[in-house]
Amino acid sequence: MTAELRARGGGGEDCQVLLNQMKEITGIQDSAFLLAALKAADGDLMEAVTFLTEDPAPEPVQSPAAAEPSAWEGSVVGKQLPQDVGAAPAPHNQDSLRAANTVRPLESPKASAAERDAAERPQDAHSAENKNRSKRKRCEVWGESPKQSDWRRAGDWPVGMKNIGNTCWFSAVIQSLFQLPDFRRLVLGYSLPQNVLESCRSHTGKRNIAFMQELQCLFALMLGTWRKFVDPSAALELLRDVFRSAEQPQQDVSEFTHKLLDWLEDAFQLTVNVTSLGDKSENPMVQLFYGTFLTEGVHEGNTFSKIETFGQYPLQVNGYRNLNECLEGAMVEGEMDEATASQSVKYGQERWFTKLPPVLTFELSRFEFNQSLGQPEKIHTKLEFPQTMYMDRYLYCNKDLIQMKREEMKRLKEKMVTLQQKLERYMEYGSGPARFPLPDMLQYVLEFIATKPAGAVCSAQSSQTTPLHSQAKPNVLDVLSQPDGIQERTDARTEDEAFFVANSSPQQSSGVDLQPPVSPAELSERPAPHVVSREELNLVQTCLQRWRNEIEQDVQDLKESIARINLSIEQMYCDPLLQQVPYRLHAVLVHEGQANAGHYWAFIYDQPRKRWLKYNDISVTESSWEELERESFGGLRNASAYCLMYISDQVSPVGADEDEGPEARQLQKEVEALSPELRHYIQEDNWRLEQEAEEWDEEQSCKIPQMEPSPTSELQDLSSESGPEQSPVCEPSVHSLSSEHARIAKEQTAKAIANTADAYEKNGVEAALCEAFHEEYSRLYLLSKETPTPQNDARLQHVLIYFLQNNAPQQVVERTLLEQFADKNLSYDERSISIMKVARAKLSEIGPDDVDMEEYKRWHEDYSLFRKVSIYLLTGLELYQNRKYQESLTYLVYAYQSNTKLLLKGTNRGVSESLIALYRRKCLLKLNEVAASLFVSCEEAHVSEGVSILNELIIPCMHLMNNFEISKEDLDAIEVMRNRWCSYLGREDMDAKLQMKLGELLPRLLDGSTEVIVLKEPPKIRPNSPYDLCSRFAAVMESIHGASAVAVQ
Repeated sequence: MTAELRARGGGGEDCQVLLNQMKEITGIQDSAFLLAALKAADGDLMEAVTFLTEDPAPEPVQSPAAAEPSAWEGSVVGKQLPQDVGAAPAPHNQDSLRAANTVRPLESPKASAAERDAAERPQDAHSAENKNRSKRKRCEVWGESPKQSDWRRAGDWPVGMKNIGNTCWFSAVIQSLFQLPDFRRLVLGYSLPQNVLESCRSHTGKRNIAFMQELQCLFALMLGTWRKFVDPSAALELLRDVFRSAEQPQQDVSEFTHKLLDWLEDAFQLTVNVTSLGDKSENPMVQLFYGTFLTEGVHEGNTFSKIETFGQYPLQVNGYRNLNECLEGAMVEGEMDEATASQSVKYGQERWFTKLPPVLTFELSRFEFNQSLGQPEKIHTKLEFPQTMYMDRYLYCNKDLIQMKREEMKRLKEKMVTLQQKLERYMEYGSGPARFPLPDMLQYVLEFIATKPAGAVCSAQSSQTTPLHSQAKPNVLDVLSQPDGIQERTDARTEDEAFFVANSSPQQSSGVDLQPPVSPAELSERPAPHVVSREELNLVQTCLQRWRNEIEQDVQDLKESIARINLSIEQMYCDPLLQQVPYRLHAVLVHEGQANAGHYWAFIYDQPRKRWLKYNDISVTESSWEELERESFGGLRNASAYCLMYISDQVSPVGADEDEGPEARQLQKEVEALSPELRHYIQEDNWRLEQEAEEWDEEQSCKIPQMEPSPTSELQDLSSESGPEQSPVCEPSVHSLSSEHARIAKEQTAKAIANTADAYEKNGVEAALCEAFHEEYSRLYLLSKETPTPQNDARLQHVLIYFLQNNAPQQVVERTLLEQFADKNLSYDERSISIMKVARAKLSEIGPDDVDMEEYKRWHEDYSLFRKVSIYLLTGLELYQNRKYQESLTYLVYAYQSNTKLLLKGTNRGVSESLIALYRRKCLLKLNEVAASLFVSCEEAHVSEGVSILNELIIPCMHLMNNFEISKEDLDAIEVMRNRWCSYLGREDMDAKLQMKLGELLPRLLDGSTEVIVLKEPPKIRPNSPYDLCSRFAAVMESIHGASAVAVQ
């Protein structure tokens, strides 16, 4: 037997499990044939299935459209069946049935139309076996969702920006600037007189004007587009001409922002020169982003002073805990007291802001060059920053007050150092390598002298006349005899409890015991004085206790003094006089990764909505200050703030007419205020969006999704079973799916017919059909009302249970049930054949006016997809339990994708989304561990395998998960996986070649690059195979809760 078959026990029950799975997946029922395929594949289930299904599917035949449905009323089957059957009643009467069929929630015509449209729109088609990296196309299934709601803007919600290949740096900066209303209005209102345009001759001037025009168009779209995200390609091309470098695939945020502001400043200077030639103070970019500071200092005994202009103020991160400390360190260097000027060997300087810009930007220098490695490294230390920053303490107008406070601060810090040194002498007492708190050491001596020798303890215990307590803590000799001062104690009390209880002497007037009770056995093990008189004991105890109390008081006083000084330092600049110039945090630009690779995004405060939003390429999601802290402060992960943008009250947070209404109205006013050219540009783009949507729908209507088997191809496969009575033209896909669903219920239908023997004999065939129809409907109706359990999903038993639980139209339910009795496979005996013929005759009498066949088709397609999702899920879980994570992930991903389409129509249309997501996440984490372990093994074959897993499975799946509505659990899992790979950067045990390969992988892992590998499609399955899915479902669900390997009987 093959390896896997041997491992499973040869031809036993486990072998049968494999065969059952192959029957389910392939639809082939010949066990001998399947066993031969399994042997040929050396026991590998996936390989055997691929072998059996590798032939290309026949070209799908476009089935002609069904006759145009018209309005219908009442029960279509009721017109054909006897009177007591016509309404297909619920368990007891017709009213019950009508009630059951009218409980579905009321829906608006628009909602119903939207549901039908969503159901009619096929899925995207893509190659199943493609292992090469392929560009995403519009709304590709693994990139942008095919649902129009996922690529259309929702009302006035801010738009994202497409990443066209390592351009997240551009998106982060542009989004931060666009959300400044003043800056946005300046860009959108930019215009140059015709004579200035014609007189501009320099290449730089023409380039700046061209970039300004492209930025205008981009901003106009971000304002008025109907798209969920915009494409910045045109503006980026101009920038890339300047930044183009093979060594730098991603641009530094500060470098780009500097360049951007320079270009914008030059572009606006052209407008200023029309009226004030060369006057930069009138340049709106200078007014908005640039400030000045004064530098005063002494160098080699000589004083100096100069005023400089700044746009983005650089700050060092290393060695500082928060933004104020960074600024303090940047503003003061060296010593600046009076004595300094007379000593030429010293140097010092102070900086003071003389003018602050409305938009104040801080660059946080988180990179430094590692001399030993010869490459830059990122600084991941934590740096806190506030939501409101008061800049008064750094202004020149407050110089005298701040210098006084800095002197006071210096004095307090010096005093604190002195107090901490004193406290340290108490708390680390001793002259050897092991030091201990002095109060504790005195206590140990007290305990030692109070301990009675072993013999004395025994006699005292027998007579019970000893005046001394019989327990002592370990003394100093005990402590010093242990390595690192660790005591071996037999009691389970905490150190604090022992310290408290041993804090007094029995001889003192307070009456508090010095030692707690202890067993004689423990006392006999502790060192004790050989001889001690009562006078000696009283004298030593009195002195030691007094000294200990004095020392404890000294320690307490020192701690209180240090706490008071700390409080004074913290409140030094809380003076209301120094809180007159507030700056509110507007945007935080975040970098995740290392110095040579990473991903950028931005947190931007939305003033109208009063909340933080996260702008991550095409995704714009609600966020919070807590999330911003986690991802921006640093210290915990590879992500940290790289640039901070604060704004003063001079910057208007919203439109000029803030009080007139919500942001939607403000945006509309801004759109209306645009130039006619820009308004026309927006209208054209929105028109193109509608055209693209129409083209997309037309393209998809001509495709059969590869992810799902074609109903017509299934019909061709089953044509040999359909018989000559199957119409080759009229609605083949509808008849195919509904007939397959009838065959699934064949045994249940046969039982219903068998129970009608009396009715058949007494009243004839129509009465028998009526009774069977009624009884079967009653049974299924009751099953649909049962409370589901984790191990049981009644929908898998019968298509009508699925229909009833999802409130399918009465006509759809009745026709489906009638088709169940019309199945020619029921031809076992004369009664079955007779009932089948009557049912088929009644089916033929039902016309398009009675049943909407398009709707009928959609319901059966949904049930077929539901069974397919269930099979994908069960197969994925079985493979996961057997640690076949690569194969499992493919099934789980496809299960999730297909299930999402079903859940859009109702919560009961699909399976548990959280269950699929949980095991997709678990499987992905397991695979990531495998890939990472292979990669760090440094063996070429293993490294290649690890990279292959990452490229072909992990990255595409992460890209799929990281959509507009990603859960916190999935986001955390993605972060864990990214951090695992980022942690390998700069490792000394990795050679340069492996580090280079890692540098190539990280941008795709962190950035969600446009180059995405499409996940391999799982083998085709036959969801409507009559194989019992219910028992398999129960076994798998029980197994995942029991954490044992799956074995479906």
